[in-house]
Amino acid sequence: MSLSLLGWLFALGVVAHNAEEAWLLPGWSKRPARWRVNPRMFHLGALVLSLLAMLAAWLAEVGGRHSFGAYLLAGYALAMVLNVLAPHLVACLVARSYAPGTATALLLNLPLGGWLIHRSLVDRTIEPAVFAWSGPLVVLGLLAFIPVLFVLGGMRRS
Repeated sequence: MSLSLLGWLFALGVVAHNAEEAWLLPGWSKRPARWRVNPRMFHLGALVLSLLAMLAAWLAEVGGRHSFGAYLLAGYALAMVLNVLAPHLVACLVARSYAPGTATALLLNLPLGGWLIHRSLVDRTIEPAVFAWSGPLVVLGLLAFIPVLFVLGGMRRS
């Protein structure tokens, strides 16, 4: 399988994951002792993060080796691999129930994201020394972007 196809499959896995969360998380969060989620804010965030994953796959494909897109996509993959543990598995343990997004995180994001990072490093599409700082930087950037999306999702049109 080409690295380009793997990148697109990973991005589609992110879309499927975000769709599962957008569908189930707002209702799940209303149960007692759960985290409250504003559906409007969450749906906007899931949409934007899905579009960002697709953009990263496209930038990686057109940019090729050592491009901004290649590092953005690999960093996004790192974020989604880490996302399996926190919050999904942690939420399942704390809530003692299924947390929305856990299935797609385990079945899609973990294997596709891990394989994408591995293949990108083995094929020398990204350099390990650059990914050592750019990967965590993308993860932090995505984490910092989430509150912005919540604010934008909470805005109402006049």
